[in-house]
Amino acid sequence: MSAKSWWSRWSRADSRLLEAALGLAALLAGVFEVLLPALGVVGLVDPVDTREVETDTAALMPGGVTDAAAGHGMTLTGLRKADLVFTDPDLGQRLLLALPQIVGGLFLLLILALLLRLARTLRDGDVFVPKNARRLSVVGLVVLAQAVLAPALSALTTQMLAGGTPTGDRIPFAATFSGGYVLLGFLVLALGEAFRRGTQLRTDVEGLV
Repeated sequence: MSAKSWWSRWSRADSRLLEAALGLAALLAGVFEVLLPALGVVGLVDPVDTREVETDTAALMPGGVTDAAAGHGMTLTGLRKADLVFTDPDLGQRLLLALPQIVGGLFLLLILALLLRLARTLRDGDVFVPKNARRLSVVGLVVLAQAVLAPALSALTTQMLAGGTPTGDRIPFAATFSGGYVLLGFLVLALGEAFRRGTQLRTDVEGLV
């Protein structure tokens, strides 16, 4: 099926369905990635009390393995991939534990909001408008920011949580960046640039008519 025939089959009902799906995704992200973790920080629901970390193999207990290490109200269980569990985290610890998830949720909400605005232009039968080019560029930048900031924020808050404790000595400062998200960000930026050039070319052609 050609792009033209596909586009001719697109209806306002399809646009409404796409908008509803994006709106539902934004609602779920807002509730589970932002609202509930924030409520946990203030103690209204069960807070986030666990952080997945990577341990330093050079700092493991004699024998080369560690099943559990406790101290300062926290327990480290596991080997290379371990869980840092807080028995009764205070307000500051709850905030640091939830912060990466909340920030990631806000990034996701921004992306979904921009995609929802882009989807709404389908009602008029034309997505190739300058505003959509800018929206795609912002989405690409947000994806890149998420790819860089999320691992860095997780590593930083982990050090703030466990730094200066015997347990913290086994957790090196490490941030694992996803090449997939970086590639996705650049692809969306390239798509935004293609939109921009296409809309500019169409404007130039219409000006000659």
